[in-house]
Amino acid sequence: MPVDSDTIEIRVRYSEVDSFGYLHHARYFVFFEMGRTELLRRTGIAYREMEARGLFYVVASLQCRYRAPGRYDDVLALTTRTERFTRVRVDHVYELRRGDTLLAEASSTLVLVGRDGRPTTLPDDLHALLGGGE
Repeated sequence: MPVDSDTIEIRVRYSEVDSFGYLHHARYFVFFEMGRTELLRRTGIAYREMEARGLFYVVASLQCRYRAPGRYDDVLALTTRTERFTRVRVDHVYELRRGDTLLAEASSTLVLVGRDGRPTTLPDDLHALLGGGE
C-alpha cells in the first residue's frame, strides 16, 4: 500500500554536534536519507531488496533551508513526504522539527539507475507498491 508521508523520531547524539553544541549542518542530510529509507520501508519495500535487484536511487538534487539550530539531546521529528513519483524519479520534501519549532525544510530529487549507473525504469511490481502514477 502506498504511503505518501511518514514521521520518524531522532534524538541528537553528542557526536552529531559541533563545538557550540549545535547539530552539525551535514547531519541534516543523513537524517533526510533516514526519512526516505523509512518511508520506503513503510510502503513494504526495503531498499536492500531494490539493490539486490540491481536498482539504486541516486540523489540528483538536494536543497536545505536551515531555520533554527538543533542541539545535543534534542528529540526531533522528521516528516518526509513524497511530492512526485514516476517510474524513474521521486521528489521528496522534508520538515525537521523540535516540538513546534521548524529547524529545517528541504527537498530532494532521486533518479533510479541500474547497476551500470544509467537511468532505468521501476519494474511493474515495485511501481504498483509505490503508488502507480506517472
